[in-house]
This record gives sequence, structure tokens and C-alpha cells, in this order.
Amino acid sequence: MTTPPAQQPDTPPMFDPKALVASLPLLPGVYRMLDKRGQVLYVGKAGQLKKRVASYFQKINISPRIRLMVSHIANIEITVTDTEAEALLLENNLIKSLKPRYNILFRDDKSYPYILLTGHQFPRLAYYRGATDKHNQYFGPYPNSHAAKESIQLLQKIFRIRTCEDGMFANRTRPCLLHQIHRCTAPCVGLITAAQYSIDTHNASMLLQGKQSEVEAGLRAAMDEAAEQQRYELAAAIRDQLQALHTVQQKQFMESGRATDADIIAVAELQGTLCVNLAMVRGGRHLGDKSFFPQNVAGQNMAGQNIVSRNIKNINVDMQNDDHPVAETQLISEVLEAFLTQHYLNSSVPPLILISEKIASPALEALLSAQAGHVVSIKQPISGERKQWLEMALKNAMLALQQRVGQQTGQLARLENLRDLLGLPELSRIECFDISHTMGEATIASCVVYENLTMRNSEYRRYNITGITGGDDYAAMRQALLRRYQKLLDEKFKTQKPKADKLQNRELKVETGKHPDLILIDGGAGQLAIARDVMQQLGLTDIPIVGVAKGVTRKAGMEQLFLPQHEKPLQLSPDNPALHLIQQVRDEAHRFALSGHRAKRGKTRTASMLEEISGVGERRRRNLLARFGGLQGVRQASVSELAQVEGISLALAEKIYQQLH
Repeated sequence: MTTPPAQQPDTPPMFDPKALVASLPLLPGVYRMLDKRGQVLYVGKAGQLKKRVASYFQKINISPRIRLMVSHIANIEITVTDTEAEALLLENNLIKSLKPRYNILFRDDKSYPYILLTGHQFPRLAYYRGATDKHNQYFGPYPNSHAAKESIQLLQKIFRIRTCEDGMFANRTRPCLLHQIHRCTAPCVGLITAAQYSIDTHNASMLLQGKQSEVEAGLRAAMDEAAEQQRYELAAAIRDQLQALHTVQQKQFMESGRATDADIIAVAELQGTLCVNLAMVRGGRHLGDKSFFPQNVAGQNMAGQNIVSRNIKNINVDMQNDDHPVAETQLISEVLEAFLTQHYLNSSVPPLILISEKIASPALEALLSAQAGHVVSIKQPISGERKQWLEMALKNAMLALQQRVGQQTGQLARLENLRDLLGLPELSRIECFDISHTMGEATIASCVVYENLTMRNSEYRRYNITGITGGDDYAAMRQALLRRYQKLLDEKFKTQKPKADKLQNRELKVETGKHPDLILIDGGAGQLAIARDVMQQLGLTDIPIVGVAKGVTRKAGMEQLFLPQHEKPLQLSPDNPALHLIQQVRDEAHRFALSGHRAKRGKTRTASMLEEISGVGERRRRNLLARFGGLQGVRQASVSELAQVEGISLALAEKIYQQLH
């Protein structure tokens, strides 16, 4: 019997750029460049697809990053749109969902914070993130939580507006500590009328809108009127408000004299690294700034990952071995345009955006205007006050870059020492595990990631440990490692390809993106043995493992390192840079595990305290927590207040009170 020859896999057709370009239309749309495995390398938009795609294969002076990308293109897919604005919107959505290797990417942060004034009869002043409600007033956005919370504290000093939850407000019987330290007028117990309180909230709203002069004029008139009526205590209180208002004005870094709403965006470069600084001005007041560091711009190697070199000057070698510097105007404009689209599309947009470089996207201004419902102007100021704003943003961007480069230098020295210590010259990615619990309660395992000179927060993982004996750290560590690396093993089988060459193997490793170069275990010889057993079971014995124990005295600097190839633990000197890196990663794993454990324990205990009371079911628990704003409010409530909650009788209220006290 003749055995038929093995069927050969179909060979994909050779990519022909000229034929593909010839088939493209002169219409707006989005193009996706794919590699030989069908992975998206790059997503771009165009007013005329044919001309834009053709430019990649005709230009001689393209950047090294684009030249490298073009060398990997195996196919190009297109989507035609009606307008260039639609193409811009589709491009942004695809970049955020696909995260292509060669697109300039910005971290997709949480929503920006706002200051909230609720629609209550006695409005509450609060820090807020999330969807808006037409019944409330929102001021911002603020570039960071610190700026928003600082503004709230200043408004408390001036106008003494309440910040407590409505549930707590409705059930107060006496003023809280904030009233005693002159941060609240105690409307909860009637120490201020609704009319006077509304004046304070109106003034706070005006101040948040940048109308300081109107607020000051109104307060001065009210003070004079109170003095004429010989209401000297009221006049003195208003005088104190005016003095506090002057203090707030002195704290402002920028004051335009006009109620301007604007964002100032500047791009700076240092040693091949770029930074985008965003400064926010609302109502003429500078609310603060925030720096962003784009990915996939500089320091790229063949696999699209940041290079970790033995010399910080060589970190961006692949981008600098060319006649065109990485910070050329074209690239800076590309970074700026990428930030504008990724930051503003589907987000709130001020009427004015000031930028440090011109961008080649006339459709962006029209698209943002249509989205915001008002005219949005994107301008590059050349003189005057706005030019000063931009210079300040550029200065802050450069300061952020200097700090980042300095941190990278220190981190590189630590990493180099650890590489030499462990004999791992290619060490880049470290994963560290820790276990946290209280007497076996609410056990949580953490896994944190250090890669390319920084902690990778987005790759952190927590594991709820179940099905073990409480307090069994070995079993907890075993479960965490199995859950983490079984996924890596499954991913490896899914994506494994025939080994064609070293480049393909390296790209495969990068694509899975989860293969550590070193595993740190918080613990001694026992935990290390468990980790080795798990990795042996999974067939991942090629990953080095090190146990980190705190030592006999449990003091920082006295840690002992347990290595599989050493019989005795290794103790480094307290000033050893390698030890400092191990401590940094280990402490972060401990912090992440502990915070998760505390949150789980608190949630469990809060629920269990009410669950243990017979007669208090899920609905009654929900009513109690909603009425009093949490377990603390329920504890502080009297029996009569508890009895006012729907479904709670006087007898049950007494029972709840006794159980919680």
C-alpha cells in the first residue's frame, strides 16, 4: 500500500506593493498593514488611500521605525469611509482596540476627575469621576486627582460647603468635626438657612467658572451691607471669606484676566525620548498639568519592544543610526496628532487647544467641533500671553523628561548589577509573587511585573485563593503560580510556529508578551521549592526562580536570596544596587497583595456583620446601607433612626443596635 505524500501547506501569495497600490481608490478611508501572521502592524487614515499608501513604498527619507515596519508588511487591508473625519474616528477606535506595534500609543487613562455640586437643596461639594447627570453641576476636567482635591479643600475654607454623603447628611443629629474646624456651616442640623447656603454654593460655582472679580464684588457688597446694619459677626465672616479668596488667587500659577477655557499641549524631546505635556486652563485659572510618554516612538528594537542596553546612551540606538534624528519635526507632529486623536475623541473638549507644532490633519478640528457641540480651535500661538502658556508647558515637559531619564539611569545600573549577579545578560522582565492574609482570612496572591526599567501596572494581577486550608502559604503560592503560568503554557501552544529563524522566535516571544526572564518569590526555601515544583509540573523549567526572604531580623537590607543552584542563601550588602531592585519589586508585590487583601477582608466583614443579624435580609441590608451611607453610618444611627428605615421595625432596630455595639 502506497502512502500518499504529506500535503504541503498553502504558500501565501507574494506581496506585491505596486499591484496593491494600483487597486486602491482615491477615496478617504483607513488602511491596516499586516505581517505574515495576519497581525496588525499599523493603522492609518487617509484623505486619498491610494496616494497615502503609495508614499510608504516611494519615499527614500522615511524614518527607521517606518522603514522597519514596511519590511514586515505582508498584506494591506482597507476600509473606505464617506469623509476624512469618519476615517479619523475609525482609525482612533482601531488603534485603541488593536494596539498595533508601530502606531504611536498613549496610555488609556481613567476618566479625568471633576468637581461636583449636587442638585440637592443643600448641595454637596465632591470629587467625581464617571458619567455626568444633568441634575448636578460639574467643573473641570482636572488633570489629576491632586488638583481637584486641592481645589475642594480651598473652597471648603472659603465657603464651608458640606462634603458628606446624602445618607450621612440626612441622619446627623449634631455637627461633625468639619464644622468645628470651620470647614462646614452644618446645614445638616440647621445652623445655616437654605437661602444663605445657596449664596455660598452660587459663589463657589462662580469661582470655579473663573469669575473671581464678580465673586469678590458680591462679597464686598454683602460685607458693607452687614456692617451698616451692625451685624458685625456676619461682616467679619464675609471678611474672612474675602481673605481666603485672596489666598486662593495667590496660589494660581496662571491668571489670564479672562474666563478662558483652554488646553495647552507641548511636545519635548531629550536623548531620543519624547514627552507630551498637557496643561489645563479653566475660567482663566491654571488647574495643573500632566505628562504623557508615548509608546512605539523611540527605543524600538526589531520586535517592537524597548531596548534595555548596557549604556543608557544606547537605549535608542536603532532610532539614531540614521541621518534623521528621532525628534525631527515630522515625528513630533505625528506624536502630537496621535495624542490629540486618542485623548479628545469621545471626551470633553475645550473651545481652544494650543499646540507646540503644526499638525497635518484639517479634519480633526471639524470633527472635535462636531463632537463637542461648539467651535474648537487648534492653534499654534506665536506671541503674547498664549505663547507664554505654551513655553510653560514646554518647560514642564522637559522637566518630566529629565526626571524620567535620570530614573532610567538609576534603574539601568540596578538591572545591570542583577544581570551580573544571576548570570542573566538578557534579563528584562521580572514577575514577583506575594501572599497576603490575616490568620488565613481573605487570602490574596499578587503578581507584579517589572519590565524595561519600570513597573508595568497594567500587567499586575491579583488572585483570590480558595479551596485551601487557611494560612497555608505554600498551597496559596502553588495555586497562584499554576493559575498564572498555565495561561502562559496554553498561549504558547496556541501561537507556537515552526522555528524558521531567530527573528521569528523573538517576535513570537514578544507577541505572547508574558514570558518572564526571572520569577521572584517572596519567601524562603519552602516557597522556592513549591515554585520549582510547579514549573517542573508545567514544563517551564527554563525560567529562573529566586526566593527572597526577609532574614532573621526582618530588616530592610538583610534579605536573603534563595537560588536553586546554591545550598546556602545568598546575602548581599545593603548598598548593593541589585538588592535595591529586588527590594523595589518585592515591596511592590507586597503592597499590591496587601491592598487587595484589605479590600476583600473589609468587604467580607462589612457584609457579614449585617448578615449575622437574624431578620436582616439582603433587601433590608441594602436599605440600611443606602440610608446611612455605609456600615459606619448604620453604627452611628440611634434606635429611632434605624426604625425609620423601610422594613425595619422598632424591635428589629433595637436588635441591630445591640448587635453593632
